[in-house]
Amino acid sequence: RDDLLQTKDEPRKKKIKTFSSSGPKLDSSNYKTMSGSSQYRFGVLAKIVKHMRTRHQEGDDHPLTLDEILDETNQLDVDSKVKQWLQTQAFPNNPKIEISADGRFSFKAVYKIKDKKSLLRLLKQHDLKGLGGVLLEDVQESLPHCERVLKSLQSEIIYIIRPMDKKKILFYNDRTAAITIDEEFQKLWRSVAVDAMDDAKIDDYLDKQGIKSMQDHGPKKPIIPKRKKVTQKKRQFKKPRDNEHLADVLETYEDNNITQKPINT
Repeated sequence: RDDLLQTKDEPRKKKIKTFSSSGPKLDSSNYKTMSGSSQYRFGVLAKIVKHMRTRHQEGDDHPLTLDEILDETNQLDVDSKVKQWLQTQAFPNNPKIEISADGRFSFKAVYKIKDKKSLLRLLKQHDLKGLGGVLLEDVQESLPHCERVLKSLQSEIIYIIRPMDKKKILFYNDRTAAITIDEEFQKLWRSVAVDAMDDAKIDDYLDKQGIKSMQDHGPKKPIIPKRKKVTQKKRQFKKPRDNEHLADVLETYEDNNITQKPINT
């Protein structure tokens, strides 16, 4: 009995409930491929495009299969959903990826140039057709071993820095156009006033003379519209309106007598 009383008097110990998660634990492998998150997929794509550009600039431009690309970029752990997305959506819609007839992939550069002869041919065509120059960054992306080729063509190329964005433009150095101009003609040229002429009028005049003007296709600075000054109007206080809707039931007070206006029926 004493034992029973002792057990009854002892405070009951509270049971601690433990909750166990029934879901799978996340590790580094299934976290990366969990539901094919867009951030992860585009990260895989960005790494592939960067690698394809680098190998193209190094002169390695033969097309690869998707598995070969993933192997070279150390991304063989991507799941089948990401692979399908790359083949059916990402690569076909990417302007920097070219797909061959047999389903292989290669880097798609801005220009199809592979050596100094093809670069000179491109610059000559732009010069003859009046297309202007070529961006240095586009040449660096398209031409394998670009710096070595440009160094060997120093006398054939003219570099101009575009004022609006400080980008370098390459022009063909046409030596046949290098002629000496008489000083009298130079004075006449400089004496012509063009202050009243804007770019539109000059382009119109050149078109009428059969001369094609060079167009600037670079990014233009947005024109910020000027804010109109807001004229502050004087505040007009509204006058209290008469109770027109109660005109038929108003009472008038005259000579201390209350008379009620009749209500029209």
